[in-house]
Amino acid sequence: MKNLWAPWRMIYVESWSGSTHGCFLCDAARNPSREKLVLERNSYALTILNLYPYNPGHLLVAPVRHVDDFSLLGEEESLGLYRTLLKWMSQVMSRLKPDGLNVGVNIGVAGGAGLPDHLHIHVVPRWRGDTDFMPIVASTKVMPELLESTYQKLTQDS
Repeated sequence: MKNLWAPWRMIYVESWSGSTHGCFLCDAARNPSREKLVLERNSYALTILNLYPYNPGHLLVAPVRHVDDFSLLGEEESLGLYRTLLKWMSQVMSRLKPDGLNVGVNIGVAGGAGLPDHLHIHVVPRWRGDTDFMPIVASTKVMPELLESTYQKLTQDS
């Protein structure tokens, strides 16, 4: 397997720790902005484009509160998180027109969480044929669209 060097990811890797101080989701919730790719911040949830997407439109929906498990959310928080998730799933489907979605949660390091201390839900748009030869032959994912273009599509007025 060949290596694709991505030294800019080290900033992300070194930034998270067990505290909320190094949590990029908490930072985005405290200071939501276009530069941080925040699509929405409401009382209970934050929706943000993934800086390292699997596909264009890959976003994260997270509780505003820094928790690592669904069981730690109150009823209102859970409902607010779920409503926000449904809203953005609908937005992705209507604005980006994918053929389907992957929606999932990785809990804990062993469960595959890259940020294990702050619960978040992945929404990944999928298109027929979106897996080409690059991941198989070169272990490299080709992104056909810039994050800024995806942000524009998801935030433009209907």
